[in-house]
Amino acid sequence: MEIKSVTLKVIEANSKDTGRGIIRLDPSDFKKIDVAVGDVVQVKGKRLTAAKVMPAYIEDREQGLVRMDGITRDNAQVGLDEKVIIEKAVCNPARKISVTPLTQVRSFDSKYICTLLEGISLVKEDIVRAKLFGAKTRDFKVTATKPAGIVIIKPDTIIEIKEEKSEFKSSRVSYEDIGGLAKEIHRIREMIELPLKYPQVFEKLGIDPPKGVLLHGPPGCGKTLIARAVANETDANFQHLTGPEIMAKFYGESEANLRKIFEKAAASAPAIIFFDEIDAIAPKREDMGGEKQVEKRVVAQLLALMDGLSSRGQVIVIGATNIPNVIDPALRRPGRFDREIEISIPDKNGRYKILNIHTHGMPLSEDVDLVKLSEITHGFVGADIEAFCREAAMVCLRKFFPTFDFGQEEIPIDSLLDLKVTMDDFLEAMKEIEPSAIREVFSEVPNVNWTDVGGHEEVKNILKETVEWPLKYASLFDYANTRPARGILFHGEPGTGKTLLAKAVATESGVNFISIKGPELLSRWVGDSEKGIRQIFKKARQASPCVVFFDEIDSLTPKRGAFGSSAVTDRVISQFLSEMDGIEELKGILVLAATNRIDMIDAAMLRSGRFDFQLELKSPDKNARKEIFKVHTRKKPLGKSVDFDRLADETDRFKGADIELICNTAAIIAIKEFIKKGRKDHTKFSILMKHFQQAIKKGQTR
Repeated sequence: MEIKSVTLKVIEANSKDTGRGIIRLDPSDFKKIDVAVGDVVQVKGKRLTAAKVMPAYIEDREQGLVRMDGITRDNAQVGLDEKVIIEKAVCNPARKISVTPLTQVRSFDSKYICTLLEGISLVKEDIVRAKLFGAKTRDFKVTATKPAGIVIIKPDTIIEIKEEKSEFKSSRVSYEDIGGLAKEIHRIREMIELPLKYPQVFEKLGIDPPKGVLLHGPPGCGKTLIARAVANETDANFQHLTGPEIMAKFYGESEANLRKIFEKAAASAPAIIFFDEIDAIAPKREDMGGEKQVEKRVVAQLLALMDGLSSRGQVIVIGATNIPNVIDPALRRPGRFDREIEISIPDKNGRYKILNIHTHGMPLSEDVDLVKLSEITHGFVGADIEAFCREAAMVCLRKFFPTFDFGQEEIPIDSLLDLKVTMDDFLEAMKEIEPSAIREVFSEVPNVNWTDVGGHEEVKNILKETVEWPLKYASLFDYANTRPARGILFHGEPGTGKTLLAKAVATESGVNFISIKGPELLSRWVGDSEKGIRQIFKKARQASPCVVFFDEIDSLTPKRGAFGSSAVTDRVISQFLSEMDGIEELKGILVLAATNRIDMIDAAMLRSGRFDFQLELKSPDKNARKEIFKVHTRKKPLGKSVDFDRLADETDRFKGADIELICNTAAIIAIKEFIKKGRKDHTKFSILMKHFQQAIKKGQTR
């Protein structure tokens, strides 16, 4: 009988499919090899392995493609864009399999591992991946199967785990394990994989293939992870070096270490050398003093090795740093680092993909909405999202421990399998994780809602339109070619609610919030104050969408040339002006400011394009005062005699802060009276109208 087969081109799998032992084919290919959804097939690359077949996504159909994850590609010994032959397989249930862990841990529970691997088809010498409760995975190598040939793991399969310490290594990283960086990965593959796989193409065309890539971006955004994925996905020899390990104490030894690295790479070409934290060994030479001769020589040696008289052949250098501006400029020219790729903070879609990767093994309850979580994690880099998912799993586990009998020798597997991570667990975990991008200037978002602000209805509506609409209807703003407001300035008498409104904006918008007190940026060192302004706006750009709030801005930007102004404040104002409306566009950032002395602020700050809205917060009218009384007495035990209309009439010309004080004073007067009468039953305590009237009299005498 003729065996039917189909030859297809390999592309990377969706992150949801990693570790599941499945491949995705066009349904028309199912008929060609006579298989149905869920059947086991054998995949022939340089080696034979097995996988279950599932239907391809609609966009992949009729293109001769097969989606295959990194584990299956490893087992078949094929790379991306290479061809594999797929045939229907004869598959038997596995009675017993023996595996060796490839990552070192304290202990393995074979029964638990079996539940995680259930349904995966394999052959001897395959690698299988178990996705654990949290974000971690465990890789195992299959050393024996009973029966031999292609088998599938069933609930009654016995798994024997034999540890061989010599084989321990870090978990394999493939392109599917990186979320939200598709564009950057495509550029790196184009630069690194093509020249290493097809050097003859470049030779025929007379093109010098790229020799170096510099990856830069904030900490935790995936620079080292990309390098690890490139190492695993290419057959090239890979050397991973951190900057400081090259340095040595003896004269000339550091340079010799560098030469040895390049010689070793050239001998085993094609090769990739990855310098992590390259700024440690190649800082700017002009910034070094005379005592740093070793560092200067190391930089010179690296320059010569990367683009000197002798050719380095098929050796590609990847550098990673989060401070690219301190690297020697001679390294950043074509011929050394040909491309500089910025690994940026992920956007909403990127965060959704990263959340999918890190929650793949988690048993999530039905109420978990990853789209919603991706929307509220502004400024989170990949490392933050990994920590966020881990913390959510820990919150779930904390609920389990009080119900667990610690007298038992081991935790029963069934109780662990019943655990589910809920949306509330994720929201609780949010309180523990700060976004890395703005950690230095991170502000705890105050818990103030629009309902906590009495009156100012018109101002609240303007704020909702200015802050929330550009986020919710970004595509409409783009289509209308309209930019949202850059800045809003609150001004008015003290106590009218300027800072309170800023707190409400921070809470209700759900975006990153940076709060700056005006005077704290001023420094005695020349240039330090201006640098502070630059750093704040830089962090805000990285973590956009972001609200930056400057309280008491009049102390930071007084009128230039006026009595009392200085050269420092003049420079600070100039820096502020250029940041808010200079050559570099302020995108995704709203600047809020508050002052009770608008007459003192420099006129250039107040023009359109900087502070588009200047909202005066006036003393509240009767209705507003009534609302403010309701806000500040919301959780207070009030007597039936309290009349808000009468209180509003008696507090003419009182501001919001004054009314808050009256409510507190009334409560204290009531407490004093309750204690003096010797009462102890708290349920009979209440604040009466007379207490408020006494508090108002006190307020009028202030």
